[in-house]
Amino acid sequence: MARRLLSTALALTAGAAALVVPAGSAQAAPPGAKDVTAVMFEWKFASIAKACTDTLGPAGYGYVQASPPQEHIQGGQWWTSYQPVSYKIAGRLGDRAAFKNMVDTCHAAGVKVVADAVINHMAAGNGTGTGGSSYEKYTYPGTYSGADLDDCRSQITNYGDRGNVQNCELVGLADLDTGEEYVRGRIAAYLNDLLSLGVDGFRIDGAKHIPAGDLAAIKGRLTNSGVYWKQEAIFGAGEAVSPTEYLGTGDVQEFRYARSLKQVFNNENLAYLKNYGEGWGFMEGGKSAVLVDNHDTERGGDTLSYKDGANYTLANVFMLAWPYGSPDVHSGYEFSDRDAGPPNGGTVKACYNDGWKCQHNWREISSMVAFRNASRGQSATNWWDNGGDQIAFGRGDKAYVAINHEGSTLNRAFQTSLPAGAYCDVQSGRGVNVDGSGRFTASLGANTAVALHVNARSCTP
Repeated sequence: MARRLLSTALALTAGAAALVVPAGSAQAAPPGAKDVTAVMFEWKFASIAKACTDTLGPAGYGYVQASPPQEHIQGGQWWTSYQPVSYKIAGRLGDRAAFKNMVDTCHAAGVKVVADAVINHMAAGNGTGTGGSSYEKYTYPGTYSGADLDDCRSQITNYGDRGNVQNCELVGLADLDTGEEYVRGRIAAYLNDLLSLGVDGFRIDGAKHIPAGDLAAIKGRLTNSGVYWKQEAIFGAGEAVSPTEYLGTGDVQEFRYARSLKQVFNNENLAYLKNYGEGWGFMEGGKSAVLVDNHDTERGGDTLSYKDGANYTLANVFMLAWPYGSPDVHSGYEFSDRDAGPPNGGTVKACYNDGWKCQHNWREISSMVAFRNASRGQSATNWWDNGGDQIAFGRGDKAYVAINHEGSTLNRAFQTSLPAGAYCDVQSGRGVNVDGSGRFTASLGANTAVALHVNARSCTP
């Protein structure tokens, strides 16, 4: 969200006390059989459309999340996308026609589309937006006037004060008065416009800064009030606003999940993950959106990122294998300057070029999307660990994964509940045979995994 646009980070605690609660088998909230979202951060819509056809659809991703499509302030930094000027689809990443083409192309590839929706605030400053609209702070002709903004016109300073958090200005951005009927109607009209173009869901940026009742009222005005709804509400110990307040409207992003993964993969033992989720005090899995990182957290350093190598890759493998929440797979670009915008203005000429990381297409990650789809609805079974950083578990009789996060090779016979026969280890592309007792033997090199599922019974070149 825009709180990072001044390169400030809210330090939040991630409680990691491992309570003794069995791993759950909660069903993820997004409709349909595929619940993994590829978050294509600052990708142009035309590039997303191509990815849906070439990689996302074939891999089995259920959703793709596009960065905010509305007109915003000019500038090369990534955070300009989070300072709206109007609700025209006229941002850096593409116009209305490009957006519509992306939605249609992704749908044809079997991938639903989530739009990142910035509805808490409008831009600060004065100028002309990316679509040609003139604006000044508190006045956005044709959209809002000063009467539509909250009366508190100073920055948020106290996260222990609910009114300060929800009525004052996030890093100086003009805060919308979402308690007003006109404002609610105007936001709903924008979201309905996106729905008319085929959008399947929304990620609500900065949800914690909007009262839960206001969001419920806005959602109730949508032409599809049951649309997938994922809210950014970050947990902060002792804060006045809790993420759980938003569970009645839709899914809520569980940031403690990501922060604790960093803690475990960097400093603790993977064996502690045996009851990861509700057992760690997180929100209910069926209404939680989970992540290893996103655009804010990778820049703030509060979660793992592509810069963490195998720790990051294996954390994504675990997230996609473990039965908790609805996973977001972040796909962004390299950066040294935290404010730097996307390479080539968001055009992805090819993955792994010009700084584009394309995490959604890393074999270790993309192969686990089909694993997750195959194991949907199955609880964690056949858990094994060595007390340290070697773990393995199944998903009923549908799938099985082993992760070796230690510096030496793991040689072991693993007990599964899989039907006997030949399988393909989707991590390596090598064949594996499961015997009549559900056992197989494998050798895992340092910082590698093996993953089997019933929809990958043979390896193809």
